[in-house]
Amino acid sequence: MALSAFDLYSIGIGPSSSHTVGPMRAAGTFVAGLRRTEILDRVTRVRAQLFGSLGATGHGHGSDKAVVLGLMGAVPETVDTDTADEQVGAVREAGELLLGGERPIRFDPADDVVMHRRKSLPAHPNGMTFEAYDGDHLLLERTYYSVGGGFVVDGAATGADRVVLDDTQVRFPFTTGGQLLAICEREGMSVSEVMLHNELSWRTEPEIRAGLLHLWQVMRECVQAGLRHGGCLPGGLKVPRRAPDLYAALTVGELRDDPLRVMDWVNLWALAVNEENASGGRVVTAPTNGAAGIIPAVLHYYATYVEGADDDGIVRFLLTAAAIGILFKEGASISGAEVGCQGEVGSACAMASGALCEVMGGTPSQVENAAEIGIEHNLGLTCDPVGGLVQIPCIERNAIASVKAINAARLSRNGTGIHTVSLDKAIKTMRETGRDMSVKYKETARGGLAVNVIEC
Repeated sequence: MALSAFDLYSIGIGPSSSHTVGPMRAAGTFVAGLRRTEILDRVTRVRAQLFGSLGATGHGHGSDKAVVLGLMGAVPETVDTDTADEQVGAVREAGELLLGGERPIRFDPADDVVMHRRKSLPAHPNGMTFEAYDGDHLLLERTYYSVGGGFVVDGAATGADRVVLDDTQVRFPFTTGGQLLAICEREGMSVSEVMLHNELSWRTEPEIRAGLLHLWQVMRECVQAGLRHGGCLPGGLKVPRRAPDLYAALTVGELRDDPLRVMDWVNLWALAVNEENASGGRVVTAPTNGAAGIIPAVLHYYATYVEGADDDGIVRFLLTAAAIGILFKEGASISGAEVGCQGEVGSACAMASGALCEVMGGTPSQVENAAEIGIEHNLGLTCDPVGGLVQIPCIERNAIASVKAINAARLSRNGTGIHTVSLDKAIKTMRETGRDMSVKYKETARGGLAVNVIEC
């Protein structure tokens, strides 16, 4: 199986890659199957069942809305985030949707999207089953798993953490940090150069560069949107957006001359992204939506404060971060429902740490060390969203992890790269910790802060 940087980074809709983006893609895949088998025109009713973490926190994550939009033909990359709620509301009011954007069928989201809060499917916590009927006759049934980062697995695949197989042969295959470092040493390459050579298996170098810089542009647009939008986040917790007020304090207010204002800027960039994500806005999955603010915040730090920062550095940063993300995807998981928030915020922190270290001049060994520091100090982090919403503690966690990533990069850059705990050992520890973690701390809203904070 080969993974591209563009598998780990995708443009989508908030608030969750596994709970929003994944279900939308799964619904679209199901409709594509109906069309491919030439039975779409016979369908009179569709039913979707969401299990495990999807059923437990799906309402707060917008999973039900995502399913409806996906059945109508919307895709995460282009869905109109400004009218998504209106589209779903129109279906609810009319009791009808256009399946695949072309066939009208009766559909009531309250009855036809079933959320099983206490039932799970065997292969992964984020399971969902779609059924299409002609009257009472079942035409097609398919099960899918949303395994983190927007990746969707067909239920017929073996192994819970497999994505759709890509048998592309890359120049320098690696699945562990040890293998990656050995390639860098043997070829005399940086981590980003190794990753670039592998990306050439899918795209030309100008296409890779343009694609990564486009992702950076979307990240910047997300930050700017977060600075424009005030008020409270949706969902009932009445969490106020803080980015606009913090921006005012940094530019014209009491923080403009604060000696620690760099830290406040990093906090601001992360908050802006994750507040947009929590409101269902357009974000870049990096590697998940719940952790989408970390890489943009650290990239903004690089572009603003690191001498000599340029577009080449942005490309190198994103390539390096993707290489590290592959190690987590292959060696453990990036799904909060599978290993807790250490798989989301922890993975993103490690990715940003190593990437910043490289563009600051770090060696491959220092890059690996920075990534290890980033994940080591997020080990055991639980996923316990209050009210099942990607707001508390998720938004602040991105800000804290962004500052932590910068510190990890600087700590490693000022060292020799020699360290006791390897990145591979830390990833193995994360996987084992996630396996031992109680299910109530894996994005179910049944443990931790989710039960100790009174919803208002």
